[in-house]
Amino acid sequence: MSIHSFIFAIFIFFASLTHAEVSDVNQTQADLDRQQLIAQKIKDYQRSLENIESQISDENMWAKSYSSYLTSLDVKQNLEAIKKRIKYLSKHAKTTADKDELVGLISKENILASQIDKLKGTGSSAPFSDLITPPNIDKVPEIHNPFDILTGLSMIKTLNANLEEYKKKRESLIKLINELKHENEIYKKILELQPKNKKYAQIYKKKQTQFEMFERALDTMNVTMDVYQKRLDIAKININKGIEKQVYRLIKIGTAILFVFFVFFLLKLVVKKYITDNERFYMANKIITFTNFTIIILILFFNYIENASYLVTILGFASAGIAIAMKDWFMSILGWLVIVFGGSIHVGDRIRVDMEGMKYVGDVLDISLLRMTILEDITLTSIMHNRRAGRIIFIPNNYVFTKMIANYTHNSLKTVWDGVKITITFDSNHKKAMHLVKEITKKFSKGYTDITRKQLNKLRQHYNLKNTNVEPRIYSFIESNGIDIEAWYLTNAYATLTLRSVISTEILDAFKEADDITIAYPTQKLHVSMQSEAPSEHNGEIV
Repeated sequence: MSIHSFIFAIFIFFASLTHAEVSDVNQTQADLDRQQLIAQKIKDYQRSLENIESQISDENMWAKSYSSYLTSLDVKQNLEAIKKRIKYLSKHAKTTADKDELVGLISKENILASQIDKLKGTGSSAPFSDLITPPNIDKVPEIHNPFDILTGLSMIKTLNANLEEYKKKRESLIKLINELKHENEIYKKILELQPKNKKYAQIYKKKQTQFEMFERALDTMNVTMDVYQKRLDIAKININKGIEKQVYRLIKIGTAILFVFFVFFLLKLVVKKYITDNERFYMANKIITFTNFTIIILILFFNYIENASYLVTILGFASAGIAIAMKDWFMSILGWLVIVFGGSIHVGDRIRVDMEGMKYVGDVLDISLLRMTILEDITLTSIMHNRRAGRIIFIPNNYVFTKMIANYTHNSLKTVWDGVKITITFDSNHKKAMHLVKEITKKFSKGYTDITRKQLNKLRQHYNLKNTNVEPRIYSFIESNGIDIEAWYLTNAYATLTLRSVISTEILDAFKEADDITIAYPTQKLHVSMQSEAPSEHNGEIV
C-alpha cells in the first residue's frame, strides 16, 4: 500500500468518527426539543384544567352534592376501619394504652355515625337524589267559586315556577357535564403525551367515574322531566277547566244581575212617574231596592251552593254567629223590619228620641237597614235643654226596643197639643182673663183644630179613640205667686214655636189693654213704719 492510500484511509476513518459524533449531538438536541414541546403542552393543558376547575366550583349544586357523596364514602371507610379495630381491641386489649385507644375509638365511632347521616348516601344516583327528584305537585284545588280562581291561578304560577327551577337544574347539570367532558379530554391528551404518569392516570380514572355518574344522573333527570311535565299538564288542564267553568258561571250571573237591575230600574221610573206623594215614593223606592238586593243575594246563593242542605246549614250558623257576635246589628235589622213594616215611623216624620240623657227632636231623613237619620230642628227642646239645633243625628234601629221614641206626626195625624202659661195677680179678673185667652187660642188655632178633627176620624179606623175633643182647653191653677192660666191648643207639629210666639204676644197685648188684669211676676213689697221717737243708744249701738 502506498503512503497516499494509507493517508486517505486514515482520513476516511476520522471523518466517519466525526460524522457519528455530529449525528449523536443532533439526535440529543431533537430529543430535548421534543421534551420541551411536551412540557410546554402539558403546562398549557394544566392552565386549561385550572380554568375548568375554577368554573366547576363547590358553589355548583351538582359539584357540591358529589363532594358530599365522596366525603360520605371516606367517612364510611374510616368508620368500617374503626369498627374492625374496636372489635379487635374489645377482645385483645390488655394494656392501658390499648384500653385508652378503645375508648377513643368508640367516641370517634359515635361522632362519625352521627355525621354520616347528614351526608348523602351511597349508590349511583344517591348523591343527586334531592336534585333529580322534581318538586311535589300539591293537590289540585277544586274551583267552586270566583275566589278559587285566584287560588287556581296562583297554583299554575307556582307549578310553572317549579318547572322553570327544575329546568335550570337540568341546564346546570348539562353545562357541568360538558365541562367535565372537556376536562377528561385534556387529561386523555396529557396521558397520550405522558403515558407512564401515574398521577394523571389516577386523576383521569376518578374524573371518568365522576363523568359517568353525572351522565347517569342526566339520563334519569331527562326521564323524570318528561313524566313531571305530563303531570303538570294534567294539573293545569284541570285547573283551567275549573276556571273556565267559573268564568262562564260569572257571565251568566252577571247577565242575570244586570237584567234584575234593569227591571227594577224600570220599576223605579214607573214609581217616580205615578207616585207623587213623597212619603209613598220613598217607601216604594226603599222596598224596590231591598227586593232588588234580596233577589241578587238569592241568585248568588243558589249558584254557588250545590246542595240546598248546605244553604240551610250556612244560614243556621250565620244566624247564630250574628246573634252572638253582632247582637246590635242583628237587633238593628229587626228594628228596621219593625219600623218599615210596622209603619210606626216614616221618612219625614217628626220624632223625639231620648239618648244617653239627651233629647233630640227632628225630622226623619232616612231609614236604612241599621239606623235612622234625623235632622234636628229648632224646637222647645232645643231652646230649653240642648241649646243646639241643625245637627244630623243617627239613631240605631234597635232603639225602638229599648229607648223612648215619640212620633209627633204618626200616620195621618200631623198636629200636636201645645200650650202657653201666663200668671196673673190674685186681684185680677181671672174669669175675664180666661175668656180672653180662650178666644185668642180659638182664633189662631182654628185651622189646626179642623184639620185634627178630620185626622182623628181617620185614626179611628186603626185605633180605639175615646177622647176626640179638639177645641182649645183653658185651665187655671192657684199658685203661691198668683193664678196660672194655661191654654192648650192644637198646632202644626213642624211649627209649634211659631204659633206659640203669636198666641203669647196676643195674650200679652190683650192683658195690657184690660184695666182689671195684671200680669204677675216675681215682686217684693216693703212695709216701712215711721216711728216718732229718736233713736236711742244702747250699749254703744244704735237701736
